Amino acid sequence: MTCFYSFFRKKRASPPRHSTEVDDVVSSIQNTNLYTYRELRTATENFSPANKIGEGGFGSVYKGRLKDGTAAAIKVLSADSRQGVREFLTEIKLIADVEHENLVKLYGCCVEENNRILVYGYLENNSLAQTLLGGSHSSIQFSWPTRCKICIGVAQGLAFLHEEVQPHIVHRDIKASNILLDRDLMPKISDFGLAKLFPANMTHISTRVAGTAGYLAPEYAIRGQLTRKADIYSFGVLLLEIVCGRSNTNRRLPPEEQYLLERVWQTHVKGELASLVDASLNEDYDAEEACRYLKIGLLCTQDKPKLRPTMSTVVKMLRGEIRVNDTNISSPGLLSEFMGIKRDQGHRDKANLKKSSNTDSAGSSRVANVKNSSNYTESAGSSKLDDSSSSSAMATSYATMTFNSIYDRSS
Repeated sequence: MTCFYSFFRKKRASPPRHSTEVDDVVSSIQNTNLYTYRELRTATENFSPANKIGEGGFGSVYKGRLKDGTAAAIKVLSADSRQGVREFLTEIKLIADVEHENLVKLYGCCVEENNRILVYGYLENNSLAQTLLGGSHSSIQFSWPTRCKICIGVAQGLAFLHEEVQPHIVHRDIKASNILLDRDLMPKISDFGLAKLFPANMTHISTRVAGTAGYLAPEYAIRGQLTRKADIYSFGVLLLEIVCGRSNTNRRLPPEEQYLLERVWQTHVKGELASLVDASLNEDYDAEEACRYLKIGLLCTQDKPKLRPTMSTVVKMLRGEIRVNDTNISSPGLLSEFMGIKRDQGHRDKANLKKSSNTDSAGSSRVANVKNSSNYTESAGSSKLDDSSSSSAMATSYATMTFNSIYDRSS
């Protein structure tokens, strides 16, 4: 990757065609098309801003129409993004040979010179983040049967990735903005740029922390040890969002209501889950089924990863094929608890730092520990850690604080 980054930092006067790494990956692709840059420029009317339908950390997405008349979502990676090249290669390798009704369909890619472009099937109804959770900006009516279909569809897609594809795939960024909807509101899991292959003989993968604040499983955020249970935690948060019709974090609400997962757990303990179902449904839903869905969300977000059900089991519970035993639900892993630890630790760090100014070499050692802690925070913060779909930027800093507090406790 370093050579790739160096290439992008050179003057644009005489760029090479493209790196050996990209050549090798693209040449091995069997089930996708290779488009020319000219084709995609024409398809998007010269990448017109009027055709832009999305933008992220690694580039922009445009609606386009291919030569055969097919509508497509054209994802253009930023030429200056070192991390984007890695995700580009990952996305091609993982999704090119995988097909399921609840996964986005990759049509092909373009790798001319420094252009890195992915071409997907266009989905008319955008994402859950912009429709169901986007406030009054969408005219789509999400009835209770529609929400059930979306929940089951996403669960089926994840079960396919986790249990049927070989080697298994962990998505690592399940969230509302990565669930796209077609014209019939069939959900499609998108954005495989952070995904990891998970061989069957491995218990976990140690990797840099990547994902979105609000959806990150605490054990993964803390230790960087990835399992399929991290995806299951993220799905649990998403499930709660769909039933309640709100994002996982909303700082405009009173403090006790800002974190959805915490709110759902507290309400479950009181036996009042039905009070959290989206009021926009106007009580036109099956209350027993809605409460069951919320309990499944809590099962998926339990603090101990081994207690979380597999995705195939989740599918059966959502369909009502397996009974949900609410006596087996333990408390969820809440990042807000670790935030409190960090606040306490922050006071201690300040006290240590102040005290160190009046001491000798022993005090210098304590200052060094504070500096090491800060470096760790910076390292965690530089990982692919996005804010959730409708939270403020504070969510990311809170997540970073979590990593720091756990580091302090373990050192």
